[in-house]
Amino acid sequence: MASLVRKLEQFVRLSPVDHAILNRASTERVRHFGPRVDIVREGEKPKDVHLILSGWACRYKQLEDGRRQVVAFFLPGDICDVNVFILREMDHSIGTITQVAVADLSREFFDQVAAGHPRIVTAFWWETLVNAAIQREWTMNLGQRTALERMAHLLCEIWLRLRLSGLTKGDSCDFPLTQGDLADATGLSKVHVNRTLQELRAAGLIVLKGKTLAVPNLDRLMEAGLFNPNYLHMDHEGRQLDAASITDTAVG
Repeated sequence: MASLVRKLEQFVRLSPVDHAILNRASTERVRHFGPRVDIVREGEKPKDVHLILSGWACRYKQLEDGRRQVVAFFLPGDICDVNVFILREMDHSIGTITQVAVADLSREFFDQVAAGHPRIVTAFWWETLVNAAIQREWTMNLGQRTALERMAHLLCEIWLRLRLSGLTKGDSCDFPLTQGDLADATGLSKVHVNRTLQELRAAGLIVLKGKTLAVPNLDRLMEAGLFNPNYLHMDHEGRQLDAASITDTAVG
């Protein structure tokens, strides 16, 4: 829950009562999954919104012949599809990468938040808009950037998202993604992914050891990936909203 609150407070300053509501929701209905299993499959009827408490997961689409496209990575503190209740069935799958703990957030929780916690509502809207911005950037990655630019850009994004949630240590972070995961996310072959990672290593832009990623010089990696962090909206604009303006927005 700490990762979620830390991230949401990049957008809106939450009250102690808001903290308590989020804490209760994230501890009431928790499920644990092993690595490389589905939390929810395409075609299933969505019942709850999933909050990633720990571990890494992904959103993906898969063709009948098994080819897979990863369209999002979920990190601790991420919410999978805030508005999923309006769907009759899932149009994508959500699968784990590592062992994952998930809190299932019910429709009743969101009704309670909508009725009396406008700051949380505003934070969730920010979260939704940032996720949409990330999706646009991934489309740009697949359509326009070179292999090296794609990989550098993705690594910058993951590292910054982890830092926003307080999950980096110095210039390092956990990095459980395989070359297959990176291939599915970047539209490259595993061979091309391997070659691209070697290029980044040789240039001193990243250090990959086991399941740890180190970024010795973030500015250089950002330059290599043509990375502009504006789509992550890290400038804390939302924190400038005062209680009155938030209430007006929620009511209006």
